[in-house]
Amino acid sequence: MGCFFSRRRKPAQSGQQQQAGAGQEAAAGEEKAPQYSWDQRAKVDPKDYTFSGLKNETVGRLPGKVAGQQFVIQDCENCSIYIFDHSATITIDDCVNCQIFLGPIKGSVFFRDCKDCKCIVACQQFRTRDCRKLEVFLCCATQPIIESSTGMKFGCFQYYYPELALQFKDAGLSIFNNTWSNIHDFTPVSGENNWGLLPETAVVQDYVPLPSSEELKAVRISTDATKSIIPITRGRRQKSSDESCLAVFFAGDYTTANARKLIDEMTGKGFQLVQTKEVLMKAEDAHRVFQQHASEFIPLLEKGPVVALEFNGDGAVEGCRSTINEVFSGTKVFVSESKASASRDVDNFYNFADMQMGM
Repeated sequence: MGCFFSRRRKPAQSGQQQQAGAGQEAAAGEEKAPQYSWDQRAKVDPKDYTFSGLKNETVGRLPGKVAGQQFVIQDCENCSIYIFDHSATITIDDCVNCQIFLGPIKGSVFFRDCKDCKCIVACQQFRTRDCRKLEVFLCCATQPIIESSTGMKFGCFQYYYPELALQFKDAGLSIFNNTWSNIHDFTPVSGENNWGLLPETAVVQDYVPLPSSEELKAVRISTDATKSIIPITRGRRQKSSDESCLAVFFAGDYTTANARKLIDEMTGKGFQLVQTKEVLMKAEDAHRVFQQHASEFIPLLEKGPVVALEFNGDGAVEGCRSTINEVFSGTKVFVSESKASASRDVDNFYNFADMQMGM
C-alpha cells in the first residue's frame, strides 16, 4: 500500500528526459519554498560596526551608516573616532588618548580599561569600569555610573548637526532628560573624589576637534551652545541665586519648540537653566506637584508627557511669568507664582520625576 502523497514512478524513456524531469521537480520545489521576512534582510557584517586595533587614525561613520546596530570600539590609540548616527549599544575597551564622538545610543555605552580619552556621548545608560582620566560631555537619560575609575570629568553635551534631532528620536531619547552631572560612584574612596565637573568655560572643540578627514567633513557640525540639540544646563553646579522658578509645558504640537523658545528668552535675559525633564504625569502626580492648581492641568495630562524647566537667578519668577504672558499668551503653562512657592514647586516636581524614572 503506497503513501497518499507518493507519486507513481514512470519508466524513464531516456537519460535526458530523466534529467529534465528532475530539474523541473527541483524548480517546482524551489518555487514552493516559503519566504520569510528575515530571509530578505541584509546580512550584518560585524566588521562594519567595529573599530579595532587602530593607531593615529581618524575614522567614523556618517549619518545612516549605523542605523541602530551595536558598535564596538577596542584597542585604539591616539585616534579620532566619530559615530554620527544612532546605535543600539556601544562598548569601548582598552582605548588610550582618543577623541570620541558617539551619537544617540538607545541602550548603554560602556567604557572599560580606557585612559586619557575625551568624549562627547548621548545615551540611555552610561557606565565606566577601570578607567582613568576620561573627560566627557554627556547627555544621559539615567544616572551615570562609574566603577573603579579615577580622574573622571563631566560636562553637558553640546553639539549639533542636521540629522541629530531625528537620531535622538530614533534612539528613543528625549533632549530634555539629561542627568549629566548626577554621577554615582560605585567604588568611592574615603577622602578622595574620583570625579568632578569640567570648567563652565570648557570649549567642546578643545576636547574633541571637528573631524579632519574629507569624508567626515561632509557632516555640518556646530558646537555653538545656542545651536546645541541638548539644552545646556547647569546641573549640580552651584546656583547663582536662592531664587528659582519652575515652568511646565503640556503635550501638544509645539511643546518642544515652546520649551526651547522659553529657554532662549530666559537665558537671553541672564537667567540660568538649571535642569530640564520630560516625563508622563498622572492625576495623583498633578495634585502633588501643582497642588491647588491641579484641576486646571489634569485634563492636559492625557495628551502625553510634560516638559519642565527650572530657571535660576534673582527675579527668575517675575521674569518667567512676564515672558510667558508676552510670548505664550495662548498656551497653557504652569509657572511658579512666587519666590516662596517656587522652591517647593521645583522640589515637588523633580522628586516626583526622579521617582518616576527610577533614579
